[in-house]
Amino acid sequence: MPAAPSPVIDLNAVTQTFVSSDGSPVTALQDVDLRLRRHEFVSLIGPSGCGKSTILRLIAGLLRPTSGEVRIFDLPVTEPRDEIGMVFQKPTLLPWLSVLDNITFPMKHKYGRVDEKDLVRARELLAMIGLQDFGHKRPDELSGGMQQRVSIARSLLHDPEILLMDEPFSALDALTRDEMSFELLRIWNERPKTVVFVTHSIQEALLLSDRIVVMSARPGRVADIIDVPLARPRTLATLADPRFTQMANDIRVQVFSRKPE
Repeated sequence: MPAAPSPVIDLNAVTQTFVSSDGSPVTALQDVDLRLRRHEFVSLIGPSGCGKSTILRLIAGLLRPTSGEVRIFDLPVTEPRDEIGMVFQKPTLLPWLSVLDNITFPMKHKYGRVDEKDLVRARELLAMIGLQDFGHKRPDELSGGMQQRVSIARSLLHDPEILLMDEPFSALDALTRDEMSFELLRIWNERPKTVVFVTHSIQEALLLSDRIVVMSARPGRVADIIDVPLARPRTLATLADPRFTQMANDIRVQVFSRKPE
C-alpha cells in the first residue's frame, strides 16, 4: 500500500506566546497539531482571541513559533513564501490606483515593474471575478463586495498554491456575504488552491469547507476537526439541506460550550 502523501501544511506541536504591554506572557496557541492536504478547503472557527489569525500568520511566515514547527511542502517556514497568497478582513486597496493597478501592485512592489504577462493575468482575473469592465475604476467607485473581489484577485495574481483568508467577508452585509461565499466557491473550483479560511460564521464554514477546525478558547488548541460530508458543488440547495442545519446547530453548541480557562 503506497504511503500517504506529505501534507501541504503541517503544524507540529506549535505554541505561540506573546509579551503584553506590561511584560507578562500571553499564550495565544498551545500544542497545536494540524495537517492540510493539497487543494483542501479548511476553515478555522472558535471564540475571539483563540489564535485563529495567529495560525495564518505562522503559516504565512510572518511569525516564528515560540516552540514547535510549521512546515510547507515538508520544508520549515522561516519567512514569507511566494506560493502563499493572503486575503485580509478589509480589501486594503490603494485609493489612488486603478483596480487593475491595485491587482498588479504586488509585482510592481516586489520587482519594480509589471510585465505584459502580469497584465494579461490581471485582466483574466478581473474577468473571472466579473469585473472586466472595472479595471480603470478607483476603489471608492466600487461596492464593498466588489472591492473584496479585487482583493482576492490581487492575492491570486502570482497563482499561489496556498490561499490564507482572514475573515475576508466579515465587513459585508449578509446578502453580499452569501454572494461572496458562492463566488469564492466558484473561483476555488476553477483554480483549486489549498485554502485556510478564518471565520466566526459557522454557516459560512460549513458551506465552504471540506473540514472545520474547532479551536478552544485561549490558549488556543485544536478541540475538534469536523469532516463536512455535504456534496460538492455547493449551491443554494445546500443551505436548505437538513444535514446542513443539524451540523450548524451541533457545531454551535460545541463552540459555545467551551469556556475560557
